[in-house]
Amino acid sequence: MLRSISGNEAVALAAVNAGATVITGYPGTPSSEVIGSLWGRELSGVEVQWSTNEKVALEIAAASSWAGQYALCTMKMSGLNVAYDSLISIVYSGCTGALVLYVCDDPGVSAGMPEQDVRGFARMSDMPVIDVSSVEDSYTLTQYAFSLSARIQSPVMVRSVTGVALSHAAVDLPDMRPALPRPPVLVKDIEKFTKAGAKICVDQHAALLISLDTAQALIHEDGVNPLSLAAGAVAGLVAVGIMGAYLDEGLALAKARGTLPPLSTLWVKTTVPPPVEELRALISACDIIAVVEENEPYVEHALLREAFHMGRAVKLIGKDDGTFSRIGSMDAASVAKAALLACGMPPAEAHYADTTAHCAVRPIGVCAGCPHRGVFMSINDAIKNLGYKKDDVVVTGDIGCTILGMSPPFHTLWTEVSMGASIPMAQGFYYAGVKTPVIATIGDSTFIHGGIPGLINAVWNNTDITAIIMDNGWTCMTGMQVNPGTASAFQRSPQNHRVDIANIIPALGVEHFAVVDPYDIALTTKTLQDMAKLPGVKVLLARRECAIQANRRKIKYADIKVDAGKCTFCKLCVMKTGCPALTVANNKVAVDTKQCNGCGVCASACRFGAIKKQEVQA
Repeated sequence: MLRSISGNEAVALAAVNAGATVITGYPGTPSSEVIGSLWGRELSGVEVQWSTNEKVALEIAAASSWAGQYALCTMKMSGLNVAYDSLISIVYSGCTGALVLYVCDDPGVSAGMPEQDVRGFARMSDMPVIDVSSVEDSYTLTQYAFSLSARIQSPVMVRSVTGVALSHAAVDLPDMRPALPRPPVLVKDIEKFTKAGAKICVDQHAALLISLDTAQALIHEDGVNPLSLAAGAVAGLVAVGIMGAYLDEGLALAKARGTLPPLSTLWVKTTVPPPVEELRALISACDIIAVVEENEPYVEHALLREAFHMGRAVKLIGKDDGTFSRIGSMDAASVAKAALLACGMPPAEAHYADTTAHCAVRPIGVCAGCPHRGVFMSINDAIKNLGYKKDDVVVTGDIGCTILGMSPPFHTLWTEVSMGASIPMAQGFYYAGVKTPVIATIGDSTFIHGGIPGLINAVWNNTDITAIIMDNGWTCMTGMQVNPGTASAFQRSPQNHRVDIANIIPALGVEHFAVVDPYDIALTTKTLQDMAKLPGVKVLLARRECAIQANRRKIKYADIKVDAGKCTFCKLCVMKTGCPALTVANNKVAVDTKQCNGCGVCASACRFGAIKKQEVQA
């Protein structure tokens, strides 16, 4: 049936319809909606799970595939860094059913973190990669990935990018039809499922290389990579992954510059292993080949290698010659530029209209009512009250909404590295000889994901740091997904008891531990000041639910009023809190009641008592 669906939703639909009975992952934009679209649905015989981190998610999916099931594991590119320790061993062991790993890259960095290309991990693992380029591709090629994985008995990666994963299209796709449950197949095979000895590992590697060759042959037989050799063409154009979706538009842009001579084209959808037969056919037919490929020039290098082996002096246009950059995303204009250059025509750049020119320039900040605002304000106040300047005290940051403390008006955080890195990095600054207090900040989901080992290390070594766990109850920056610490009422079933971080911290041996409400600026500030004077590891759990989630349930904590007679229009409340619910009217500060949830943080910033907080009666 015809439906409007995103690339991520298409992957979810394809996995279920391909017979996946286990679907796991960890939230990470731009991949989150795969599991998000399935979460809470009644899918008989299908286990859909947000896992504590990507490594755990992959291990669950892999074991299920070893027991004969079809399994899907999802994550963003940075998540693959976490999972890779297990991934390479899992790929060596292969699978008994089918295992598909869906990973989203982010060329242009619209969702944060490095512009890494996960195909590099796949190459190191000798793991087939299928690049999807559209919503329809996301469905058909995910289904194909399950089929290929089952045929070669090895995991297959489906790689998407932000422009595909989050795009929507009206496509004709079947309804969701969960497969009948398969009985588990238990295979005890030490030679396959362990790494206990060099011979086992070497034999597994040899078998893996055979499966990769088999995948290459099957992909060629199945005609996955469309090749069009134009009669009389001496120029060729290779479009990789999503760039194939821009082929028609890009060629139309190029033709608008003048009459193009015949041009052969190859759309590469499987980049590991590269489509050698198709590449060789193009090399044989063309003297000059342009490659449009986002991120790293893997296919371009494969072309160069094959041309060398064939003894063909083909001129290549791409990233190695500086025509295109390894930085940022590409579009139809890139295809047009490549086509024009390949055909020996002037490479006039084609540009799209700037759709952001009308947008106001503003820093990335936390939402109105966000409890993290109170934490950042309290950290800054505590540093000042202790007699330090802001630049005297290192405050490490972590992934998620917590990192927004780097932005104005707070300018609190110094670092952002990876999930859970804030606490170990605070220890590193301490061991570097920093004598002023060292503070680490981390969110609740991130703490559960990767922060616990760092805190254990701090306790074990009795490091003099203060860790602030900012617990808003949800995995917010990726779309408000549940995590183990989310309240029981919002878990899949009421029987799923939450994992309370407040119980974990004392169990790790932390002696100095306190729980505060970040809306209470005075208490949070004083607690931080007191902790900073204590030796060893200190942990502050700042606990208050995400404002967006609370607002969705119509929760309002108080009515905030501004006494115009007392307001001096000093704007300190605006400058200190940065709250978007504070506005200006008639040379006075005013409150936007549609955004304000009554947290009252602004009242604590007002020196003249002009902002009043009136509690809402339950």
